[in-house]
Amino acid sequence: MMMKETLNRALRVAAIAASLGAAAGLAQAHGDVTPQAVDTSALKAITEGWVEKNPYRKNDEAIRIGSSAFNQNCARCHGIGAVSGGIAPDLRMLPAGDEGDEYFIGRIRHGVTRNGAVYMPPFEGTLTQEAMWAIRAWLETVHVE
Repeated sequence: MMMKETLNRALRVAAIAASLGAAAGLAQAHGDVTPQAVDTSALKAITEGWVEKNPYRKNDEAIRIGSSAFNQNCARCHGIGAVSGGIAPDLRMLPAGDEGDEYFIGRIRHGVTRNGAVYMPPFEGTLTQEAMWAIRAWLETVHVE
């Protein structure tokens, strides 16, 4: 009887270990954490330095590019479709229009650090201004109050 209990316990431990291993694999299911390049060649280039208001608002091509760019670079933390699971802010709730532009561009450019911990990495130098504004254009299409 003692040997059967030991064997059952060993099988339970093995099953738990296998489950934890599978769960660890799922935790990385969002893919590579390396920022992905965004092709913005179809958009008019921004040449006057950093702009304060989104020049691509309601631009269908920018929205298409922004959707792809968000899924490749932002969804792993901010959620697919920008529906956050609680890890990071739900970006659908950013103020729409010019009101939310300053907040958005400041955070995506410079990132967010609190008490020395990086909550969001800075994307300036990784994503172009055009890519950032395209993401913002797409976010406004999924905005909720």
